[in-house]
Amino acid sequence: MYKNVVFDLGGVMVDFNPKEYLVDRFCNADVEDQVYQLTFGSEEWKQLDAGLLTRFQANQQMLANAKAAGRSFEVQSVLDDWLHILRPRRRMQELVRRLKAHGYCVYYLSNIPEDVLELLMERDFKGLFDGGVASCEVKVNKPDRRIYQAFLDKYNLKAGECIFIDDRRENIQTAFEMGFAGIPMKESAGTLIRSLATCGITLR
Repeated sequence: MYKNVVFDLGGVMVDFNPKEYLVDRFCNADVEDQVYQLTFGSEEWKQLDAGLLTRFQANQQMLANAKAAGRSFEVQSVLDDWLHILRPRRRMQELVRRLKAHGYCVYYLSNIPEDVLELLMERDFKGLFDGGVASCEVKVNKPDRRIYQAFLDKYNLKAGECIFIDDRRENIQTAFEMGFAGIPMKESAGTLIRSLATCGITLR
């Protein structure tokens, strides 16, 4: 029944846990929360993901907001340093290769800025996927239904033949409402393999 497996990138194919990163960096709950709201949780970050702001524009606006909040130093340090938390998950890469070897088409569908997408595709995912859609390309973020439809339209796919894997419940829910099978990404590739088996995908 299922022919295509669709992966989110951050939090699925690569580690991306900004709140944990901020805990390690500041060890102060109030500072962590403030800096998160000024960076990863900000409207500017969402617009950056959606390709509506450039990296420079987003950073300048985040720094202006940080200055007004008295957090210029902390926010500047995060903006200079955060990319290193995007560590590739080698077992997930191997899972993608195994799926392809078993005849499944494998795609990505991710909220991600253009510069980070280019970095990951060059550094970690060159030749790994059969294709995909990024929010920065279509100017809309998950869980907006339009990004899922843009993906289906781009590759002329049927939602009912696709399994979608994401680490955020709201993104899985929208996919499910559109006819995808949805699997939440939890602890490990092993857990995900067992979940795929419940959808009839066994990798021997």
